[in-house]
Amino acid sequence: MTTANLLDFDLDGLAAFCERLGEKRFRAVQLFRWIHQRGQSRFDEMSDLAKTLRAKLQTTAHIAALPVVSMQASADGTIKWLFDVGEGNAVESVFIPESDRGTLCVSSQAGCAVGCRFCSTGHQGFSRNLTTGEIVAQLWYAEHFLRQRFNTDERVISNVVMMGMGEPLQNYGALIPALKVMLDDHGYGLSRRRVTVSTSGVVPMIERLSNDCPVALAVSLHAPTDSLRDGLVPLNRKYPLAELMAACIEYLPKAPRDFLTFEYCMLAGVNDQPEHATQLIELLQTHKRRGLNSKINLIPFNPFPESGLRCADRSTVTAFADRLVAAGFVTTVRKTRGDDIDAACGQLAGDVRDRTQAQTRMRALREQPIAFKPREVTP
Repeated sequence: MTTANLLDFDLDGLAAFCERLGEKRFRAVQLFRWIHQRGQSRFDEMSDLAKTLRAKLQTTAHIAALPVVSMQASADGTIKWLFDVGEGNAVESVFIPESDRGTLCVSSQAGCAVGCRFCSTGHQGFSRNLTTGEIVAQLWYAEHFLRQRFNTDERVISNVVMMGMGEPLQNYGALIPALKVMLDDHGYGLSRRRVTVSTSGVVPMIERLSNDCPVALAVSLHAPTDSLRDGLVPLNRKYPLAELMAACIEYLPKAPRDFLTFEYCMLAGVNDQPEHATQLIELLQTHKRRGLNSKINLIPFNPFPESGLRCADRSTVTAFADRLVAAGFVTTVRKTRGDDIDAACGQLAGDVRDRTQAQTRMRALREQPIAFKPREVTP
């Protein structure tokens, strides 16, 4: 008999499951705390649950951790796990410790269908969406592993970023319950300000997220014009910058912060020149006048052979940042973490049983220069 994986449920979903077993909501709250706050997967160890409920759970439910294929630790303290999600697929999660926070980077898909030129995940192609339970299981395992590793009962992971493998907003149905588990005080109790969804620009889902679960939003921008972004982020052909920026303006009033973050990967000779900085400033200033406050996060590109791209040098990145700051925009340069174990931004690849022939398409693209052809305007 198939049993339910309780990691698939947010608290409301778990309450509905318990109701089907003839149990009241407070039992779901107790069970939720055992699973997420204490990391318990054995029902017979959940001592304050009624024995009758524990007996029911033994035959109707389970708590499915993801098998760990490997774990790597960086010299800077970053830890990367490779989790087996079945059928030849594996996804990666990364823990990044800092003095004032512990951040977990979580995957939402086995692979990614967006196919950004500078992302190693996209070069592997796409197999499938992860379930809610598979998304939550990354946090569930990492949090309780780290508590044991650091010998503490206190929460270790204070921030979650949906910036691992995959485009989170293309797996919306599984994403929202997972976010609610992270935010729930009976679960991980994370602040909305400390849970970030990163998107390459799935415009309709940005609007839905603002209504269903408005957390911090990071937009993978990477180019200041449609003609350049079309060649870097293929999704831009479907949702161009005007639509994306309009969606960001609509999102901001419901966001937990008074700004949105724009990610910008610095690619040598592609998007890092003074004219690109000028175009980016013009784009952001235009939308600032319409109510959009922006923070720009410049990301040094982490090269991988299949991309055919290079990282902008440090002086170029610094000069680009200085121009943005001089124009009045809060700008940071992301510190590369975990690059010695391929855990830095854009390096997560895992193992993907591709269903999209991405490697063939990406190989063809590598032989071509990135297109800068302006869009045709219909009179």
